[in-house]
Amino acid sequence: MAGHGREVRARVYGNVQGVGFRIWVRDEATSLGLAGWVRNEADGSVTAQIAGVDEAVSTMIERLWKGPSGASVSRVDVKELATGDALVGFRIVA
Repeated sequence: MAGHGREVRARVYGNVQGVGFRIWVRDEATSLGLAGWVRNEADGSVTAQIAGVDEAVSTMIERLWKGPSGASVSRVDVKELATGDALVGFRIVA
């Protein structure tokens, strides 16, 4: 996706592993036309790098607070990134 308007890295805490969170993030991000990746972290959190138009990125951040059924999100930390190499598609990396 060329010409991303905004790129962020979000770390989601709570009961977010073993509940289909990464698949849900990929599907939600794809439906919003976003690019990036999502992965599990050793501490039980999930990290997602999300890039796209500002409004869609903001919507995705709001959705991260809800997550799929079975998830219980306690915190979402968001770091704004300089838009770098164009990300293509949205993938689960680990």
